[in-house]
Amino acid sequence: MRHGACPLLYTVMQCDIINNITVHLTTMQAKKSTTSKPVFAVKRSRAGAGLGLFATADISKGTFIIEYTGEKIANAEADRRGGRYLFNINTKWTIDGKGHHNTARYINHSCRPNCESRVAKGKVTIHSIKNIKSGEELSYDYGTEYFKEYIKPLGCRCDKCHARRIA
Repeated sequence: MRHGACPLLYTVMQCDIINNITVHLTTMQAKKSTTSKPVFAVKRSRAGAGLGLFATADISKGTFIIEYTGEKIANAEADRRGGRYLFNINTKWTIDGKGHHNTARYINHSCRPNCESRVAKGKVTIHSIKNIKSGEELSYDYGTEYFKEYIKPLGCRCDKCHARRIA
């Protein structure tokens, strides 16, 4: 699937089983290249944070990374279902990204993120806002509402907050 003028293509390259969960590894592939190398991998994140999505190659600032995918449902249905993988896209619609096919669901929250989410034309895309080195965990700010409901009661586990707690 081509995304704008970006010279990269988003593809699902392979599936792996991690902790009995099928995970689709994502790759970015140069337009004319016949081979591709995985750019992301789902791995165990820091203690207590579960799984995370990690760069397996350097990613430049401003790069489209991945689309947050799932079932598009009405906000009323989202309120009825509840859950941690609901991404509100406007006053009418929400994406339920709970399925394991949604690789973007493995991107964890950070108070000092290296990515951001963008909503346009009913789609949610994740883009880098900093240069990201291979091996770094991808993260974005989940927003105030999610933070208050899910993160604050248990304490934020992002690197910035974790460092503050142990200092």
